[in-house]
Amino acid sequence: MELRRRRAAGLAEPALPAVQSHLTRYITDGHPEVAPAGSTVADGLRFAAGVDGADRPSGAAGAPDRMAMFFYPAPSAIEVTELAEAWDLHPLLVEDLLQAHQRPKLDRYGDVLFLVVRSARYLDESEEVDFAEFHMLVRPGAVAVLCQDKRWIDGTDGTEFDEDEVMSSDRRERTLLADEHLLRLGPEAVVYRLLDAIVDGYAPVLQGLAIDKEQIERQVFSGDAAVAERIYRLSQEVIDMQHATSSMTEVLDGLREGFGKYDIPDELQAYLEDVSDHLTRANSRVAEYRDALSQILNVNSTLVAQRQNEDMKKISGWAAILFAPTLIGAIYGMNFDVMPELHWTFGYPMAIALMVGFAVVLYWVFKRRKWM
Repeated sequence: MELRRRRAAGLAEPALPAVQSHLTRYITDGHPEVAPAGSTVADGLRFAAGVDGADRPSGAAGAPDRMAMFFYPAPSAIEVTELAEAWDLHPLLVEDLLQAHQRPKLDRYGDVLFLVVRSARYLDESEEVDFAEFHMLVRPGAVAVLCQDKRWIDGTDGTEFDEDEVMSSDRRERTLLADEHLLRLGPEAVVYRLLDAIVDGYAPVLQGLAIDKEQIERQVFSGDAAVAERIYRLSQEVIDMQHATSSMTEVLDGLREGFGKYDIPDELQAYLEDVSDHLTRANSRVAEYRDALSQILNVNSTLVAQRQNEDMKKISGWAAILFAPTLIGAIYGMNFDVMPELHWTFGYPMAIALMVGFAVVLYWVFKRRKWM
C-alpha cells in the first residue's frame, strides 16, 4: 500500500538492499558466527584485525583469536573486484581470479597465499571425471574460498545459492568450519579442511574408474569390437585424474616447504601430512590404473590380431577349396580339338567327382589343422 501511494505521488521508490551472494563468517576462538547484515569484506578484515571503526593497517597480523572467512559459491566479477580492493591484491593475482581456468598451483604475493586446487567426481553414466576449480586466498586472520566453476565438491550448483543460507548454516560451510578446535589454529585450518574434503572425494572417483576397468577387462575377452573406443576414453579420464593428483601433490609440497617459515602449528602440520599420505595413495592408484589400461589395450590389440589371423586362415582355406574345382573346370574349358575326355561317356561324372574329391580332401586337411 505504501509503495502504491509513493508511485501515485510520483515519489522515488525506496532502494532495495543489495543482494548478497556469498557467505561471510566471523570466527572467534574457533567458534564461527554469522557476520552482521550488510557487512563488507573490509568489515571482515577489520574484525579479524581487532580494529573497530578504523582501517586495517596493511600487513597487520590481526587478533590471534579472530578470523574472517569469505565463501563465494558463484563468484562474480564485481565480488572479485570488491575482494581484491579490500585485500589489496596484486594485479596478477586479480587476473588469475577473474580469468580462472588455472592449473593447481601455490603462489605467494606478500602476506597473501594463493592456492588453486581441483576437486573431482565421477559421472558413471558417461564414464567421465568432472572437475571443479577452487581458488583460496589466505592471509593473517582471513581466508577466502572461491568456487570458480560455480560448483561445490559434490557438484552442487552454486548459482542456486539460497539467500537464507547467508544467515544460517550451510552444509558447504560446515565442511570448512565444522571443527572448532581446528579453527583455533588459524586460517590454514580452513585450507586443510578444503584440501582434506577434496582428497577424500578422489576415493569414489578411483572406485568408479576401477569398476569400469574391470568391466573393460571382461569386455576385451568377450571379443566385443567396441571395447577399444571405451579403453581410449577411460584412459583419457585416468590421465586427467593423474594430472589433478600430481598437481595437488605439488601444492602440498609447497605448503610443506612453508611450515617452518610461516610458523604453522605442529598439530596442523600433522593434519596436512595425513592429507598428503591419502593423496600419495590416490596418485599411486591412478598410476596403476593408467598402466593397467595400457596393458589392456595391448592385450586387446593382440586378441584382435589373433582373431584376424584366424579369419585369414579360414578365408585362405576356403579359397584353396574353391581353387581345385575351378582349376579342373578351367582345364576342361580350354578350346582344344583333341580332348579324349570330352567324348568319353564318364568324362563329365569323373570331372565332377574330381572336383568334389579335391574339395573334401582339402577341407579335411584344413579342419585337422584347425584352419576351419
